Amino acid sequence: MDMMDESFWADVDFVTQKLNPKTHPYLISKTFTERAVLEFGTQHGLDVVTVNPGLVVGPFICPRFPDSVRTSLALVLDVKGRYNCSSNTISLDKLSELLRGKYPEFPIPSPETLAEIKGPKLPGVSSKKLLGIGFEFNNGLEEMFDGAI
Repeated sequence: MDMMDESFWADVDFVTQKLNPKTHPYLISKTFTERAVLEFGTQHGLDVVTVNPGLVVGPFICPRFPDSVRTSLALVLDVKGRYNCSSNTISLDKLSELLRGKYPEFPIPSPETLAEIKGPKLPGVSSKKLLGIGFEFNNGLEEMFDGAI
């Protein structure tokens, strides 16, 4: 599978068997929480929207929401369901190239070093459904890292 849409849910067996054990509690609780809130909304006649960013970098969300979160929620307030929100799909080696070129002062691993790391190849995340209702990304990958760094 090269791309995931909103019908895809994290597979708990895959998470526990293939991914870093440090991420298990976060990934599994995130999946169970999202399923529970959507089910609760259905049971109680509430329109619930979840937005799943592929990668979150940038200023921390406290003490207030970033403008990007406010904007994305404002665009889907009258819509029900689950939405992936990922402006880019990029491989780890391409991300390394981008960051090494943009931030040479940081010790970012080279694409060659990263090629030696073994692990599962994960599919990208499709934002087709969100884009289909008129959502437009204001920032891309470079702007997210500029804000974080």
